[in-house]
Amino acid sequence: MTQLPLPPDLPLPSATPSLAGEALRRRRWLRVPAAWRQPLAAVGLAVVGAWVVIAVFAPLIGPSNPLAQSYGILAAPSSAHWFGTDELGRDVLSRVLSGARITLPLSVLLVVLAMLIGAVIGALAGFFGGWVDNVLMRLADLFFAFPGIILAMAVAAALGPQLRNAVIAVVAVSWPSYARLVRSLVLAARNAPYVTASRMLGASGWRVMLTEIRPNISGPVLVLGALDIGNAVLLLSGLSFLGLGAQPPTAEWGAMVAEGTLNFNDWWVGTFPGLAILTVVLAFNFIGDALRDVLDPRTARAVRLS
Repeated sequence: MTQLPLPPDLPLPSATPSLAGEALRRRRWLRVPAAWRQPLAAVGLAVVGAWVVIAVFAPLIGPSNPLAQSYGILAAPSSAHWFGTDELGRDVLSRVLSGARITLPLSVLLVVLAMLIGAVIGALAGFFGGWVDNVLMRLADLFFAFPGIILAMAVAAALGPQLRNAVIAVVAVSWPSYARLVRSLVLAARNAPYVTASRMLGASGWRVMLTEIRPNISGPVLVLGALDIGNAVLLLSGLSFLGLGAQPPTAEWGAMVAEGTLNFNDWWVGTFPGLAILTVVLAFNFIGDALRDVLDPRTARAVRLS
């Protein structure tokens, strides 16, 4: 009986590795929360990432020294100067890029400071209650009684027109919102079963605050902070626009927009720094909305079902 020859080994389809790679990429993509896969969230992250890169490498990216008065006065945008020049012959593009090194770090810094101050005051008021709550919340109400920009202008004018004083002024008007939020969250959490159990086991009030309550209230505070960075950019730029923040010849976006109002016919002087402010504020608002969708269980579920 003759033995039939064995069939040769068939090669694996060439598409198999690519299909496996595609499946792996799809699994990685699905691990990303649905809120971060939304177009506006992706745009916000991309814009903020681009501005961070610009702020870090502005001296290398900028075509010239932002303070150098080496070019023609009020030259229109061209291939030599993409954003034109200002009334002193300085390159507007270089000044816009350099302004990111001032506006972005200071805005994040003042939001962090306002968050820390407000969180501490709100946590003390909500956890201890009684006269502590009354005193601290009446202090917050005192700051809430005035419009934010008016109070910031008063504080900055009292301290003197300087960028550091503008930051202090914005912090002074921003912390009450964090105090109110943290107080309400602590009031809701201090009677929760896990807090009661921790107290019955002998944990002190400070330990309960740090280990039990703090992780459960951090989400809404981070969302408010992300949304507040855009407001901080607007307030800081507004004070510089009014002459109460950055002083000449500092390249700051609000001060550059103020220079543009003095040269209204030369639209490029104020338009490009204004667009920089617009893109940063919108990007941080998009990120704040996405962060809220991630950290809020109800909105996160709605995003997944949509």
